[in-house]
Amino acid sequence: MHAPSDITADAPAALRLRLDGDALAANYRWFAQKAGVPAIPAVKADGYGLGAAEVTRRLEAAGATAFAVSTWAEALALARALRRADLPLLVLHGFTADCTAAATALPAARPVLDTLAQCSAWATAFPGRPADLMVDTGMNRLGLAPAELPAAAGLMLDTVHSHLASADIPEDPITERQLDRFRAVVAATPGARHALANSAGICWGRDYSFDAVRPGLGLYGGLPHPQARVERVVTPEARVVQVRRVPAGETVGYGGTWTAGRDSRIAVLNIGYADGLPRSLQAHLAIRHDGHRLPLAGRISMDLIAVDMTGHDVAEGDWLALDFDLPALSEAAGVSQYELLVHLSGRFARLWT
Repeated sequence: MHAPSDITADAPAALRLRLDGDALAANYRWFAQKAGVPAIPAVKADGYGLGAAEVTRRLEAAGATAFAVSTWAEALALARALRRADLPLLVLHGFTADCTAAATALPAARPVLDTLAQCSAWATAFPGRPADLMVDTGMNRLGLAPAELPAAAGLMLDTVHSHLASADIPEDPITERQLDRFRAVVAATPGARHALANSAGICWGRDYSFDAVRPGLGLYGGLPHPQARVERVVTPEARVVQVRRVPAGETVGYGGTWTAGRDSRIAVLNIGYADGLPRSLQAHLAIRHDGHRLPLAGRISMDLIAVDMTGHDVAEGDWLALDFDLPALSEAAGVSQYELLVHLSGRFARLWT
């Protein structure tokens, strides 16, 4: 009997994500050119599920000079993966005293301070070190109220931010109201740079650009606004575990929700809702094979799906690509594009092309 330390064998990845580095870079350049100012990519949530280190390398090569993460733990993980303490990072969730060691280890990182308590904690821990500031202009999520700005006057501010709540909805009037409120914030903080627009906000025009923008979803192939021009970055691939014949009239999967209308050939693939495919996608998700879009047969299981491959040459062990059109799937199934990205599981090997 072997002890656990003797287990040195490896196994192939059960699933693959094909990630298009050229498309990622092209999307970054589109948003940066549209904005006309420096673009600070959001690489939080492990690069929206694609792998923050690899995303950051590629975006830096495309021209990015700073990046945004959520927490100091994310900042440390990214800096360690890249072996770069000098990586310019914005930490969007601000600063608390228990993050002092992390901030000390990352001298190029700046918190985006969200409350007066965070401002006080930062000024105490790092007097004179630059920080960013978030000001709420109508989203009511994070940030100081505009009336609280005088209390932050003693900070050395690099950039003052706000965040648009509904820029993905072209007709929503709150976006223009937030712009007016942010202009008042700009007037009240003349020594700092200013940043308002996310991916969707960039599409509202250069009035929203100010000194920098923070694209996120659009970099990864999501469609943040009807005017955005993005290329697909992510293509999941799964492997055929079994091919089986299903006679006409027989059902497939839990609940028997799919009935074979003819003698059918079904491929069972090793991917499911544990890998980030919500069951609500089952009527909308399809497999691409030889130029054809083939539908699922029955429900999405925890880690299996069935696909109607009648008339197609598919064998056990073949790799098949999912038609992972983020905007179309999101609209059809009522699932956020963000969720579809960040829920892709760790069982995928991430393969950049």
